[in-house]
Amino acid sequence: MTRISAFSSPLLLGFDEVERALERLSKAAGDGYPPYNIERLPATGPKGDMLRITLAVAGFSDDELDVSVEDNELVICGRQSEEAGSRIYLHRGIAARQFRKVFVLAEGIEVVGADLADGLLSIDLARPSSDRMVRKIEINGRG
Repeated sequence: MTRISAFSSPLLLGFDEVERALERLSKAAGDGYPPYNIERLPATGPKGDMLRITLAVAGFSDDELDVSVEDNELVICGRQSEEAGSRIYLHRGIAARQFRKVFVLAEGIEVVGADLADGLLSIDLARPSSDRMVRKIEINGRG
């Protein structure tokens, strides 16, 4: 059985990478933990547009968090260490929950840095401004 997608049109050439990115997004969209915000920051300097992803990671220290970029994906992982036997809980409502959050980055997006303060992990991204380019293609004639 063949799979038909919106990108199978003969007018959309070279969009197979976009289709794969959309498939990755649909697989990762189900988990809402940890909650996050994405905001646009005012452009400052030569970096172009700035974006900030802020995740609520209360209870995680900086050595329990990992931020990396793999194949145009921003991957944020959190793993809390369980102190076996060091605490006795009468009620445990805050679980040491692991997470892996993936954001697909557009071509050219650069991760500028990450900060952890007051239980919020902020990751700054720069989107360079792109100039519209028009290129004239010469036609070679036969004969």
